[in-house]
Amino acid sequence: MLRLFRKDKPVKIRSCTENRKYGVAAKDVKELLKKGCKLLQLPLSGAHVCLCADGTEVTEEYFQTLADNTELVLLSRDQTWSGGVAYDIGQLLSTGLHGDGLIEAAKGLLSDEQTPKRRKILTELVLNLEDRSDLESREEDKDWFKGVDARFKTKSAYMKFNCESRIRSYMKEVVGATNSIQKAKVKQEFLKASACLKDMLKAAGYNGCYFDRTVKEPDRLCTQGGWFTCQGSFDQKVCLSLHSINPYSSYESRVVFSTWNLDHRIEKKRTVIPALQDALQNHKSADVNLHYFYRLLFTRENLKLVHIVCHNKGAHDLLCDPKEIFRQAKGRKRRLV
Repeated sequence: MLRLFRKDKPVKIRSCTENRKYGVAAKDVKELLKKGCKLLQLPLSGAHVCLCADGTEVTEEYFQTLADNTELVLLSRDQTWSGGVAYDIGQLLSTGLHGDGLIEAAKGLLSDEQTPKRRKILTELVLNLEDRSDLESREEDKDWFKGVDARFKTKSAYMKFNCESRIRSYMKEVVGATNSIQKAKVKQEFLKASACLKDMLKAAGYNGCYFDRTVKEPDRLCTQGGWFTCQGSFDQKVCLSLHSINPYSSYESRVVFSTWNLDHRIEKKRTVIPALQDALQNHKSADVNLHYFYRLLFTRENLKLVHIVCHNKGAHDLLCDPKEIFRQAKGRKRRLV
């Protein structure tokens, strides 16, 4: 008897092959399918309905929880739907538009989009569509170099410098940790260790090669065209959101890339630097395996390039034992290198 008292729920429905939406009111999924199939001229047998936003199938129970005017997609037996943004992008790329026309069409989709997740995807699409990555020099792409010091004549030279600056900042943190050491002898050894680490960095060009697309693999983190892929949170093998960006493509993408992080899996401040300090409590810097610390602080052995969303700033619980790090680090070079 409860069924008799259900009010018709207004929803917006469309097919998976066109953008036009129709208003339909129904008490339940069965009635919605009947009305929808008649309206869109689809066979009723095997028909099903899902959310336009992300492809979630709408069951009878779920239908009753939907907000009024929720956007739905009506599908025939063999049809599937992975989300509105995937369809919109597919349709957009099949139009044959190029260059500015394609960008403007994508911006048009973005201007009408309200769903945060879809806005994010479309925003990244717009950024990546403005692709001038094949241009390298300042003369060829002056807009890309807005705000960049005049001494940089190519994109690769600036990106190399950008990476060097990040690595240099890690070195500054190591040196800055000297101020927290109370014992004079330990402080002296820590300064020696810091100087040695800095010499290693200088010899390696501060590892600026990671962002330089002109160097050979595997020294760079990007493709030859300049594409970078998020490597996922410190505790993941890959990025589950498949973030990617080409900072060589446009000024906007270069700015957005500045929010990506070179994140230490084994944490720099909480674990690595304190372990170096501990190792020098009763040992000279010459007896500590500084190459071990160099790899943890400044190389891809412990660094992951991550999108800001994947940058977890909380404690990195990797089930690693800081005491074990200390035990290895305090050994002599001949045993550890």
